[in-house]
Amino acid sequence: MPCINLGSDLKMALDPVMWAIYELHFEPDPWQADVLRSQSPRILLNCSRQSGKSTITSILALHTAIFSPGSLVLLLSPTLRQSGELFRNVLRFYSQIDSPVPSEVESVLKLELSNGSRIISLPGKEQNVRGYAGVSLLIVDEAARVPDDLYYSIRPMLAVSHGRLVALSTPWGKRGWWYQSWTSEDPWERYEISASMCPRISKQFLQEEHRALGEWWYTQEYECKFMETEDQLFSSDLIDKMLDPDVSPLFEELEVNSDEGQKVTDLLDEDIRTLEV
Repeated sequence: MPCINLGSDLKMALDPVMWAIYELHFEPDPWQADVLRSQSPRILLNCSRQSGKSTITSILALHTAIFSPGSLVLLLSPTLRQSGELFRNVLRFYSQIDSPVPSEVESVLKLELSNGSRIISLPGKEQNVRGYAGVSLLIVDEAARVPDDLYYSIRPMLAVSHGRLVALSTPWGKRGWWYQSWTSEDPWERYEISASMCPRISKQFLQEEHRALGEWWYTQEYECKFMETEDQLFSSDLIDKMLDPDVSPLFEELEVNSDEGQKVTDLLDEDIRTLEV
């Protein structure tokens, strides 16, 4: 198996897919190959459970650290346990490299290489992630469950370095920055990978999951669809229509001091009290 030579082996440096195949013995799915070769600074991976999104971002993190000396790669999840799982994928692939860049520090949360690159697993708390700068690659795992305030606090880490941001998740309702980013017109490169697109997930398994989970959970977890939250009284579409500026209020033309207007006000007040009870 060929070994990595940072001085001459430009093909490995320029083509992460070739590096994954020959050094990590990993054959990526077509969409995974597209992610590895993408040059986009902003990527959203809306992918089914067990589709390989964590695997491919781990490979991307390790390739960045090895072939971009002095790079800082951060792995962020809602909890430290989750980001630690992603980091373990990185360490697993690092151990498979025939001739790796030597490590200077290797722990359960950090990998520091002799070329000055670092890969760090971060806890999912806003007050504990500040202070990092010059980030080359920021990977946000389970992005739909990362709170808005945490997401907004990490974006400035990319301001000076012009680093890349890759966010991966399954949907978790029509809420939060993940849903807003996916449905916005912002220039994200977007990938939607349902379970049926993954060759490692059998049709029989998906049929069993559909029966076991029911329509709502199955559609969200395996078909990557943004569902209304289970405790939501009104649908998002209905709320959007309620806020349509082109629709006039129902009681706009009623006189506030008229008997008719007062009756309407009393009825509305009564309905509100009923809801509060």
